Amino acid sequence: MRAVEEYLRPDVIREVERLDLKARFIVEGFIAGLHDSPYYGFSSEFSDHRKYTAGDDPKNIDWKVYARTDRLYIKRFQAETNLDCNLLLDVSESMAYGYGGPLTKLEYATYMAAALAYMMVNQQDNVGLVTFDREPTHVVPPRSKRSHLPALLGVLASAMRHRPSRLSQSLHRTADLLQRRGLVVLFSDLIPADRETQQDVIEGLQHLRYRGHDLVCFHLLDHAEVTFPFQGSVRFVDIESMASVQADADAVGADYRQEVRRFIERYREVCLDERIDYVSVDTADSFDRVLLSFLKARQAKF
Repeated sequence: MRAVEEYLRPDVIREVERLDLKARFIVEGFIAGLHDSPYYGFSSEFSDHRKYTAGDDPKNIDWKVYARTDRLYIKRFQAETNLDCNLLLDVSESMAYGYGGPLTKLEYATYMAAALAYMMVNQQDNVGLVTFDREPTHVVPPRSKRSHLPALLGVLASAMRHRPSRLSQSLHRTADLLQRRGLVVLFSDLIPADRETQQDVIEGLQHLRYRGHDLVCFHLLDHAEVTFPFQGSVRFVDIESMASVQADADAVGADYRQEVRRFIERYREVCLDERIDYVSVDTADSFDRVLLSFLKARQAKF
């Protein structure tokens, strides 16, 4: 039997047919051997302080308060049992891109969404799902029961059919759909569609934020989209419009990589300004690195 770490390999995960098993392997794989649960702080919010007493976990001591008062106080957290978490999955055509690796962006995003759904349902958090391309295509309302998980995973497992995107339009419509404030986790390459601009997409993100949601953005790009490994004369085809152009990859490579850096940094800066948690994801990275980095960042807020 494979070691649990083996299940973190994308090529191995892809072999597993059932999405619930993929999610379980991802979650259990990256927490294997950890002493501190990465679940802590993900679905809890800071409530208040109380004095430290013998037997309390020292990791909950608020050292900033100690520095000011020379007294030990414990941070108290309250479970956000009424918090809705909605996973937003971009299933548009551009997400089907995957160059040379074992997973497309959509497959990678689907597995991550499944893992987070599996994790949160097991914490009894309310979890819902919205998939979208040119508009929201499936809406699964948030629930916390374990019996809810198959419905979520069923929609995710069937999310491989996609159409050209209207990303900004989909974000605005989703913002209107989600009436109740909560945690929103977006998985998308954030690539503007034809006749859209990056600013249009940013305004869609801002709409979700202005609705009062705690927004997390996983910005997924294929490794080839980031590194541009092509050489010589290459015909590039737009996966959504199917328009193509012949270009000398050696001549345009440096300019392309610079534009991609600007593209990523623009989103990073806006998300920082809007207090949106931004996670840049290269699909060559392993699930454990991405998920652990995210969860630790969430922990650091409390």
